[in-house]
Amino acid sequence: MLRSEERARLEGWRFQSPETAGFHEVIVPGKADCSAISVDRLNLPAGKGFDLRTGSQEMHPVLISGKARLSGAPFGGQEMKRFDSFYLPAEASVRIDAVEDCVFYIAGAHFDGIGAPSFRAYDANLPIGDIHQIHGAGAGRREVMFTLDTATPASRLICGLTWGGLGTWTSWPPHQHEHDLEEAYCYFDMPAPKFGFHLSYLKSGETEDTVVHQVHSGTMVIAPRGYHPTVASPSVQNTYFWALASFRPESRRYDLAILDPAFANS
Repeated sequence: MLRSEERARLEGWRFQSPETAGFHEVIVPGKADCSAISVDRLNLPAGKGFDLRTGSQEMHPVLISGKARLSGAPFGGQEMKRFDSFYLPAEASVRIDAVEDCVFYIAGAHFDGIGAPSFRAYDANLPIGDIHQIHGAGAGRREVMFTLDTATPASRLICGLTWGGLGTWTSWPPHQHEHDLEEAYCYFDMPAPKFGFHLSYLKSGETEDTVVHQVHSGTMVIAPRGYHPTVASPSVQNTYFWALASFRPESRRYDLAILDPAFANS
C-alpha cells in the first residue's frame, strides 16, 4: 500500500491552470514533481499581444482556442487557427497578437542544440498515417494528432492532441515510460460540470493504490512515474494536449512506452 507521504506526492501531480489573462507558468521542473517537462498557459484577449521568448528552453505552443497572428522571424504574418502549433529552439522569440480571445498551451524542455523553427497547421482531414493516427480499440479507441512528431527536428519534446470517445478510456492499456520520458496531460473542451478522471499508480496491477485526479478544462496532470490511464464520465469526451519530454535526446522516441503486463491484453 502507498505510504501517506507517497500518496500525497501523487496527489500533487494535478494542477489547475489559471483562466485570467496573461502568461502563466503552470508546471515548472523542480517546483512540480518533475525534472524534464514544463507547461505554460497563455491567455491572450482579442487585440492584445505578447512577446514569447524561449530563453534556455525549446518551446512548443499549441493554440487551444481562438485565432492569432505571429510576427517576427521566421513566422512573420503567419495566421494561426485552432490547434495550429509551432516550435522554437532556445534563445528565440516571436510576437503573438490575438485576433480573437486565445488560449495557448506551451510545452517546454531543455534544449540540446537540436531543433529549428517549424509551424504545423492543423488539418482534421489529414489521412491516417504518421501524423494523424488511431490508437486502441473498442472502449479504448482514441484519435491522435501529432503537433510535434519525432521526424520534426527538436531536442526532447514530442507532443500531440488526443480525443477519446464518449465515456471511454484513453491511454489504455495503461503504460509507463519513467526511465526515458516525462509526460503532461493538459485537458481542454471539458468545461465544468463535465469531467473525466486521470489515474496514477506506480506498480503493475496494483490499482488498489491508484490516485484519482478529477479533470476538466484547464486541468494539467504530470506523469513522472508509473502508469496513467484516463477515462471520461458518461456523455463526456476526454480531450487533451499531451507533451512528452525525454531525459536525453536519444530517448526522444514514441516507442518507449511499456504496457502494464496486468492489462496488456485487455
